Amino acid sequence: MNKFNHTFVGTYDGLVGFGADRQTDENTLKVYFQMISDDETLDTLVKRMDETALEQAFSYISGLLKQYLSEDEYHEIFLKDPH
Repeated sequence: MNKFNHTFVGTYDGLVGFGADRQTDENTLKVYFQMISDDETLDTLVKRMDETALEQAFSYISGLLKQYLSEDEYHEIFLKDPH
């Protein structure tokens, strides 16, 4: 059974754009993250990225997780593995 889901992008029918207001910005980011994590999109991007871009993307995402999730949240929410 897959522990991960991407339901927001399939159900959201609001504005996708940045800079209008906080809620629209949050929703747009959720849509973009879910769209970019689509297998075909991500496979295409990753294959085209050079080592520097791969490292930058990994470092940025890791930094967000470290900054905004506690250790327990990292395991429970991100890894889907309560410890």
